[in-house]
Amino acid sequence: MPYAPLADIQLYYELHGPRPGEAPALVFAHGIGGNHLSWWQQVPHFRKQFTCVTFDHRGFGLSREAPGGPGSAAFADDLRALLDHLGIERASLVAQSMGGWTCLRFAVRYPGRVEKLVMCDTHGGLRTPEIDAAMKGAGLDPKIAADVPPAAGARMVEEQPALLFLFSEISACNPARTLAEMNAVIRTAGTLSSDDLASLTMPVLFLAGEEDIVIPPRVLELAMRHIPGASMEIVPRAGHSVYFERADAFNAITERFLRA
Repeated sequence: MPYAPLADIQLYYELHGPRPGEAPALVFAHGIGGNHLSWWQQVPHFRKQFTCVTFDHRGFGLSREAPGGPGSAAFADDLRALLDHLGIERASLVAQSMGGWTCLRFAVRYPGRVEKLVMCDTHGGLRTPEIDAAMKGAGLDPKIAADVPPAAGARMVEEQPALLFLFSEISACNPARTLAEMNAVIRTAGTLSSDDLASLTMPVLFLAGEEDIVIPPRVLELAMRHIPGASMEIVPRAGHSVYFERADAFNAITERFLRA
């Protein structure tokens, strides 16, 4: 199995498509309910034209972290170390939910290494009074929370039960976490201010699910305003996991953006 030997952890990754250096690099960063397997609908679509990199964040999937490690605070630097290990100097990044904390912070720290950035269902830890206010209204009704995984959404439960089963099985490859532990992962990943983003110059696309209750489209609309030249698209009839639930639309929108 391919692991990148980082300073304190063996980070699991996979390469698909041309070898590094033979095609533009495209890195996929999963959310808190996912891992490298989450991108099974994206890799076959993009691997003919890109060197596709999937990986497990530390503490997820096959990237096990010893107790007391830095956890999600190290996500952005883990990505830098992974790209260094692969000999990839510059890449486009596709981030979903928690992966947005990784990729947006990476873009702030290492802007010269990011070709383009796709932020799917995520504000990446950007905090402003307006975003905080919009996030207060987000969330799943506790009465139905037991039956509807928030990252999947009610529509996937009702219309695509087989897809929901696969989503749950992929998520089960991660260590079990309570809701409080998941929230701790996000808190530890850190926050960014609008000043942090003001100097970003790479093209950035925010991609939202119309029915996302975890990070609603309104939040992405507010976040977009703080990145010069950023754009946004909304996918109808989709919840928090657009890449999983509406893969064809997600792939088409992302491909257009990468080719533009």
